[in-house]
Amino acid sequence: MLSKEQIAQRISKELQDGFYVNLGIGIPTLVANYVPENINVEFQSENGVLGMGSFPTKEQVDADIINAGKQTITTLPGASFFDSELSFGMIRGQHIDLTVLGAMEVSQNGDIANWKIPGKMVKGMGGAMDLVASAENIIVAMMHTNREGESKLLKQCSLPLTGVSCVKTIVTNLALLTIENGKFLLKETAPDVGVEYIKSVTEGELIVSPNCKTMFI
Repeated sequence: MLSKEQIAQRISKELQDGFYVNLGIGIPTLVANYVPENINVEFQSENGVLGMGSFPTKEQVDADIINAGKQTITTLPGASFFDSELSFGMIRGQHIDLTVLGAMEVSQNGDIANWKIPGKMVKGMGGAMDLVASAENIIVAMMHTNREGESKLLKQCSLPLTGVSCVKTIVTNLALLTIENGKFLLKETAPDVGVEYIKSVTEGELIVSPNCKTMFI
């Protein structure tokens, strides 16, 4: 099984030179630590930062420079800061090439639920609804099951939806999957994780790609 850091490492391989990328709260923020050396990527945070770098060392911490999850970050040369109006103008104007989000549930037709559990306090929906409505390319970083061992990759989401038919790729601690024709398509398995086990913990309809391979981190 993959650690959260390894999920982020695998997602980092999907980055392309010149991409503008929004990283959601949680596992997605770790992607900034693993950008391949041969490409230039601009990370955007909806609280008003363009040009985020990796997480700071103890010596680099500046409490005034944070991401949307209120974590301290570093910035790269040429980084800029701006208000929410401009930030969401970038998002709604479809200037973001890739969005990486966490999720509580994903359905086999690409629906995502990641902002609210009914009955529990929620501070707000954040920018996720704008991001999934505007982005052309969405990757979800998540655990394959919840703490009870129940699948989070479902036929149909049970929690309030953030977006409908928008997810393209999912990277979990067990596998890399894409959404194809209303089904989960298994393309890569985590090292030492078998296909049959992945099937057993995936509630939604799962098709195994004929080219399915072991994930390289």
